[in-house]
Amino acid sequence: MKKLKLLLFCTISALSANAQGITQPISGGNKKASVSEIIGITKVSVNYDRPAVKGRENKIWGAVVPYGFVDYDYGTSKAAPWRAGANENTTFEFDTEVMIEGKSLPAGKYGFFVAMGKEKAVLIFSKTNTAWGSFYYEPKDDALRVDVPIVYEKESVERLKYEFSNQSDQEATITLAWEYVRIPFKVAVDLTKQRLEAYRREFNNGNFYRYWQNMHAAANFCLVNNINLEEGLSWAERSITTYFGEANFLTLSTYAGLLEKNQQKAKADSVLKKAFPMATMLQLNTYGQSLLRMKKDKEALEIFKLNFEKYPDDIYTCLGMTRGYYFNNNENEAIKYAEKGKTIAKDDNTKAYFEGILADIKSGKQLVR
Repeated sequence: MKKLKLLLFCTISALSANAQGITQPISGGNKKASVSEIIGITKVSVNYDRPAVKGRENKIWGAVVPYGFVDYDYGTSKAAPWRAGANENTTFEFDTEVMIEGKSLPAGKYGFFVAMGKEKAVLIFSKTNTAWGSFYYEPKDDALRVDVPIVYEKESVERLKYEFSNQSDQEATITLAWEYVRIPFKVAVDLTKQRLEAYRREFNNGNFYRYWQNMHAAANFCLVNNINLEEGLSWAERSITTYFGEANFLTLSTYAGLLEKNQQKAKADSVLKKAFPMATMLQLNTYGQSLLRMKKDKEALEIFKLNFEKYPDDIYTCLGMTRGYYFNNNENEAIKYAEKGKTIAKDDNTKAYFEGILADIKSGKQLVR
């Protein structure tokens, strides 16, 4: 009998152990979900559970989800917000500092809660991100609170979801949508600051500085954005003079630009004289465009003229002349060179591009630098 009991115990234990390794569907009626997006160079991730309406239209808000802060008669919190999902914490994770509706939030992973109202919601990012629901919510753990308006729509969303919209290089809108309610809020980043921090962090990494292109990109970023000019000059020097550096038109012209920004114009002019003979047609065109972005319009036009004299029948030099004259307030000459670019274009897409520029100039629409 003892041997039989021992055999049964071992068999049951073995079955239990095997069962733990089986992939099973998640129990309960709520779906697990995650959504993420890159804003600038910042990854934003949301992990949450998706409760369903299940025929409870017009019974969610103020009932299933109470308004404000309430005592759920469970856990330690006597004034808890909504968990903004189901089951364990909804979490937001940002790998750099972000701005939530204009308010700063450091990089990190946060529990996310919402105190609902009829017209507005209080969004809460908590330093606690591993709890079950909001039953143990503590205000002292708040990293940020933001008030945002609530939007009501005619179409019902069956399962709660978070989605990104209105994306640009530096911001996006994240919307919590469930039933007829939408709670949108803006997440923004300081892309210039973050790119500069990334260059500083990576510059001395062997995989970074073994390519002159990387060192030049970091220096040119400082030049074009008129920031970090002293350190940018040192990066430009390294892109030329170090073991992995290279003296070419790109590195030398950026070096010259930063020399001028650092009050060394005579040396900058000398470096540029050495650089110009090295330039290809496309490099000169790109250099002129960089000058336009820095609002050095007269200097840009001189570069475009130099390029056009060498390559008078190229669409890129025609484009350079078009933009150069346009930003020097000579629209007639800009139109003339845009017309030539359209005429010599060899494909329909390029012709259409010049036609668009012509239409914008003639209609008074501002061209983008």
